[in-house]
Amino acid sequence: MNPTLDDARRRHYGTFYAAPAVGASDTVLLALGNCQAESLRLVVPADTATTVRIPPVHELVADDLPFLAAWLERADAVVAQPIRDGYRELPLGTRELFAQTRPGTRRAVLPVIRFAGLYPRHLIIRPPEDPSATPPIVAYHDAGVLAEAAGLRLPALTPDAVRAVAAESVAALRSREERHGTVVASDLFAAPTFDLMRTINHPGNPVWAALGERVLAQLGLPGPAADPGLPLLDSVHAPRDSAVIEAFGLADPPVADWVVEGRTVSVEEVRAAHLEWYAGHPGAVAAGLARHASTLGLLGVREGAS
Repeated sequence: MNPTLDDARRRHYGTFYAAPAVGASDTVLLALGNCQAESLRLVVPADTATTVRIPPVHELVADDLPFLAAWLERADAVVAQPIRDGYRELPLGTRELFAQTRPGTRRAVLPVIRFAGLYPRHLIIRPPEDPSATPPIVAYHDAGVLAEAAGLRLPALTPDAVRAVAAESVAALRSREERHGTVVASDLFAAPTFDLMRTINHPGNPVWAALGERVLAQLGLPGPAADPGLPLLDSVHAPRDSAVIEAFGLADPPVADWVVEGRTVSVEEVRAAHLEWYAGHPGAVAAGLARHASTLGLLGVREGAS
């Protein structure tokens, strides 16, 4: 690892890289996973538990494992997202992490939250040749741009299509919850509003407040969830389509552009950049059509359309 980057990383995650120096009577809670796990950590009240900022699992490396093991050994409660065993050829699976804790450590599993009802054209695609590869500007794929890259067309979004994609998305989230035995989040999207999700996988503060309550209750720790004092997962805001507003009877105005790190970015700029990226990543187009065939069908894309 580059020494300069290593120093910056150690400063950012300073407590993680120090020996656990907390009182014997202090409750230590760890949250492990992606940026969603970090958001959950930020709503844990300071007087309920001491928490530790931990690098997301996709950034953890072998040199981090001794530090992680030390904190897992000290933890009184561990919240983890579903992670497969041997993730990135490291012992970072949920079961592998829980196995490193002391007997009696409280555990909860947090679902990976994706809800497409408010942004029904947006997709997440993992190119088979490089699952970590993402297109420029925003990491979210637009079904219309994907269809264009494949020589297909996507009709205009309708309220019926919005509601169909929302129902499919909630059903998929519910399925993940049941499969992994997680805290329940799917019911939070029964009446969608834009403050619930900034993008398809970046929940807003109301979601974290509710999930914080539920996680603390499952762990047997006192609540309520804390106000983090800042908007969580706020770096990217997706456009808001009029068909979505109509579908759910919302009062919000449509928003035509993306907002990325405070900068307004037009959908046309994103479209052009993504089409160029698809030209160099044809596997991503095929993978997207296959993975999201059901959603694309609900949106009106059909094989052989023109």
